[in-house]
Amino acid sequence: MGNESILIADDSVTVLSMVSARFERSGYDVLSASDGEEALRLAREHRPRLAILDLEMPGIDGLRLTRELRADPELGGMRIVLLTAHTDDAQVAAGFAAGVDDYITKPFSPQQLQQRIEQLLGLR
Repeated sequence: MGNESILIADDSVTVLSMVSARFERSGYDVLSASDGEEALRLAREHRPRLAILDLEMPGIDGLRLTRELRADPELGGMRIVLLTAHTDDAQVAAGFAAGVDDYITKPFSPQQLQQRIEQLLGLR
């Protein structure tokens, strides 16, 4: 797969470490952020191919972060997945309206998450 770079942003240390470990074991270069500001800075510095973002984070939330990434000409083509506990239709619709490529709800299967990420990256 050749060192695909993935950004993971979640204010839950548990989710962040579990998802990061899963992708690191599979050979990905993982960038981790615990809030939206840090995620935006890492995205601009490293230009990952894909970002997995929590909806609710301190500072910049996942929807605003998605809009900021989509507005950046150098990052606009990045794949973006929201990983969130929000399951209501309005939140899902808001996520897709902001420009996400996929919306995955918590609790989630790490294996299914990885499969969906690899599909988005064209690796499956």
